Amino acid sequence: MRIPVAIALVVFALASPASAQERLRSGGELIFLVPSEPPSYDGHREGTFGVVHPLAPHYNTLLRIDPTDRTGTRVVPDLAESWTISPDGLVYMLRLRQGVRFHDGSPMTSRDVKASYDKIAFPSANVVSMRKGAYTAIEVVETPDPQTVVFRLKWPQASFLTNLASPYNWIFKADILARDVRWYETNVMGTGPFKFVEHVKGSHWVGRKNPDYWDKSRPYLDGYRALFISSSSAQVAAIRGERAHVQFRSFSPADRDALLAALGPKIAVQESPWGCGQLVTMNHERKPFDDKRVRRALTLALDRWEASKSLSRIAVVKEVGGIQVPGTPWATPPAELEKLAGYGRDIKAGRTEARRLLREAGVPEGFAFTFKNRGIPQPYEPIAIWLIDQWKQIGVNVRMETIEASAHVSHLRRGDFEVASDAQCGFVVEPDFDIQKFQSVGISDNNYSRYKDPVLDDLYVKQSRAVDPEERKRYLRAFEKRLLDDEVHYLFTLQWHRIVAHSAKMRGWTITPSHFLNQQLDSVWLAE
Repeated sequence: MRIPVAIALVVFALASPASAQERLRSGGELIFLVPSEPPSYDGHREGTFGVVHPLAPHYNTLLRIDPTDRTGTRVVPDLAESWTISPDGLVYMLRLRQGVRFHDGSPMTSRDVKASYDKIAFPSANVVSMRKGAYTAIEVVETPDPQTVVFRLKWPQASFLTNLASPYNWIFKADILARDVRWYETNVMGTGPFKFVEHVKGSHWVGRKNPDYWDKSRPYLDGYRALFISSSSAQVAAIRGERAHVQFRSFSPADRDALLAALGPKIAVQESPWGCGQLVTMNHERKPFDDKRVRRALTLALDRWEASKSLSRIAVVKEVGGIQVPGTPWATPPAELEKLAGYGRDIKAGRTEARRLLREAGVPEGFAFTFKNRGIPQPYEPIAIWLIDQWKQIGVNVRMETIEASAHVSHLRRGDFEVASDAQCGFVVEPDFDIQKFQSVGISDNNYSRYKDPVLDDLYVKQSRAVDPEERKRYLRAFEKRLLDDEVHYLFTLQWHRIVAHSAKMRGWTITPSHFLNQQLDSVWLAE
């Protein structure tokens, strides 16, 4: 079995950490900030932290990533308390916990698990499933008895167990899905540690402790309140004024330093590499972006290496990356990455070639387009400003239109853009999850560039089935070259870097390279 790679982690504990003798305290309300509201309430449909952060405490998943694991890779039980895998890797049998109930009091059984995964892996025509491309190996989901669920695969997929720990794969109630498969887009009802109280759009989200939670020792909090605040300065002011405990996504380096200077030992800071790559999506259904010469020109204009030095001082980005997190075993080494279009060190030569390609494609000098940017300051705003400046160097004029964060994905889904910001964020470092997005539209519901590329689809399946790591790397290199160089379907800019500054009162939460993990809040407690 392939094990997802561990990632180095830097943790600052500038407040005194909880000692072994410190008594865990129950009670209190955790107040946290969310820079984006949920586009819908359905985790199967969405791919944003704006859904996970306020809603994950209402739900459970079959498996989860250990909330104490700083690498964010170790799989542990959640609703499934145990599992077995057949010797040929084609059958996964999971035994469910006894006594789990939905918030309406009804028991959770294997029927609910099957209904949820059928919706994720085999969605009906009117249903969007953000991650269905990662489940192409599933042949059927079976329920031999109420406490057992069986996944039968078409081929062995070593990442499958980890895939069952996706923080988005909430278990929904089968009876509700049978009546209305889209009910969960606008309603909340799970098995999680907190029950839903209210959502006031533009203001807040409230959850309260579930007194009937299957884990009788948890949660520790009486409840939580998520405040929707998009402004970075307002977020910093809320933490600084001790009106909120934490913003779980990330702060910028400057914001971190300001909070440390203001609060000293009242603040704790945790930092980590971040499994998110900042992308540019180009709509292949809009001219001239249907011409790969134009797309290649846009990537050749970017001086990524210089940007990694300058932007990392002001934004939550750091390394130059391709389709995998830099520095991990699946990632392309820098010397090899430099051979791809837009990754060369000679930016003058790159921009000269970019101008030539634009002329060859019949694009006039001064060509203009609109770049639709997601309305979240970090890192979208500084990256967009940098992109516009870079493209100006090859004679392309770009106007930025900022779209409210929760509405941005709707523009992408309906193709209402020419060029737009996008991101690929994984919950673990695993190629099956990190690159499923880039399969052909139809296979992937979040391929916003809207292309069909059977060569990429074939390479995805080959890398997923490869058992030998070196063989898999060869397929990944071929996938990366076609995606970013031969066809330039997408542009990768820089890898993100995560900084979470939080009140020293908040305990029981560990940073990982994914801002989607550890958001059930069942292990979090307040020291006072």
